[in-house]
Amino acid sequence: MGYGLGAFLIALGLILALAVQDAIEGVDLQMVGWILTIVGLGVLILTAVTLNSSRRKGTTQTTTHPDGSVSERRTEHDV
Repeated sequence: MGYGLGAFLIALGLILALAVQDAIEGVDLQMVGWILTIVGLGVLILTAVTLNSSRRKGTTQTTTHPDGSVSERRTEHDV
């Protein structure tokens, strides 16, 4: 999945929904077009969320003190 697939599904869906005048018996091409458009939007959103969440990186610094206690410090930053 990716931005290309989402854009392709949106373009194909809008063509079927708005530009095609032919009919196939038992198939509503306009409805298929709108469904493909919605699926394409979903793919775009999922791709954006997935790529954005993978960019977050964090580091954890663990320090052991002479008395045996342990402290951790976590920092998060975008790459």
